[in-house]
Amino acid sequence: MKRNYIFDTIKSVYRLYGYQPLETPAMETLDTLLGKYGEEGDKLLFKVLNSGDFLSKTDRSALHNADAGELAVKIAEKGLRYDLTVPFARYVVQHRNEVAFPFKRYQIQPVWRADRPQKGRYREFYQCDADVIGSDALINETELVQIIDDVFRKLRVAVNIHINNRKILFGIAEYIGYPGKLTDITTAIDKMDKTSLEEVVEELRRKGIDDEATGKLTPVLQLQGANEEKLTQLKKILAASETGLEGYKEVTYILEKLKILRPAAEVVFDLTLARGLDYYTGAIFEVKAKHTPMGSICGGGRYDDLTGVFGLREVSGVGISFGADRIFDVMTSEDLFPKEVATTTKVMFVNFGEKEQDYCLPMLQRLREEGIASEIFPAQAKIKKQMTYANKKGIPYVIMAGESEMEQQVFTLKEMETGNQETLSATELIGKLQS
Repeated sequence: MKRNYIFDTIKSVYRLYGYQPLETPAMETLDTLLGKYGEEGDKLLFKVLNSGDFLSKTDRSALHNADAGELAVKIAEKGLRYDLTVPFARYVVQHRNEVAFPFKRYQIQPVWRADRPQKGRYREFYQCDADVIGSDALINETELVQIIDDVFRKLRVAVNIHINNRKILFGIAEYIGYPGKLTDITTAIDKMDKTSLEEVVEELRRKGIDDEATGKLTPVLQLQGANEEKLTQLKKILAASETGLEGYKEVTYILEKLKILRPAAEVVFDLTLARGLDYYTGAIFEVKAKHTPMGSICGGGRYDDLTGVFGLREVSGVGISFGADRIFDVMTSEDLFPKEVATTTKVMFVNFGEKEQDYCLPMLQRLREEGIASEIFPAQAKIKKQMTYANKKGIPYVIMAGESEMEQQVFTLKEMETGNQETLSATELIGKLQS
């Protein structure tokens, strides 16, 4: 019930913004999945062994001599989806003549990663994506920030929304003299929230980036001040990078539009935000809970040609993904779920025996017809046992009807939290429960 509360809240906001629901299969071909998530992402793909006697069709020498990566593609043609964005891009290309562009879809399904389970990190978890594809207008990025803000405001989770741009990161790579090492640089920078700056610098050295370059990079990553101050300083640093300045203009545009919209959450321009996925090309987002130590609980970004690898070139898209399982953990630790969320039944009829049960059944049916979630204890049992059942399920009201009530054609309603009881007619009972 709590998970569905999160899903329903996210869905309701997506629909407000005109997004349509979509689902894709759990499995995709490895050709679809490999090469989209970077070297580290490829290692975390769950591969599915080919059906039948696949070993008999495989060259024995290749089995013995191949490394794990080479062997996997020989004995596995399919894999479990790693995220929802790549399958979405494949779907768009496959159905490009059937969808209206720009195509806005939301998708809430599980994904799988062969990771080491730990707090906030799972091998199977739900993502709640929204993407708009077929438009490069930056108003889409602004709208996605609004969606993020609306969802977390409704869930009552205090968050910071971090924003950066991959073009800015490329400009920084040019500034330090290593534009060809963008992936290595972003992979290292992306770990800054989990490790120290010194360890990031050390990783960059291991990747072949010299001390002069890391010396230029360090003060850039440590820029301080409000968003406008950081952008002003950054503009000077990126002066010689055409791509970097493009990213600067895009971030400035988004932040200017958000000033008009005034989201409840703080939007932070964060130069250490890199997001390691290789397909991002423009704005990137990441959301963190303010009061609970947890990794990203929402993220996303712009991808300019993800559909190109499937044969449909120059179609730009942008999207976000809520991590429902991490949001669940945050809301549980901060006790943010409304009490009524965990309650499926509003009222339970106590079962005193066959006659009493028959007296209650028509009323039970009437309550259900009025939209009041109701149940009857399925067998005659001690009153203590029935009350314990109602308490454990969090049922707020119990209805009792014995010989006295049957004679008077009434029902006794007990409020479980206060213990208050009152005797009501059928009409009065429905009115009371509806109010």
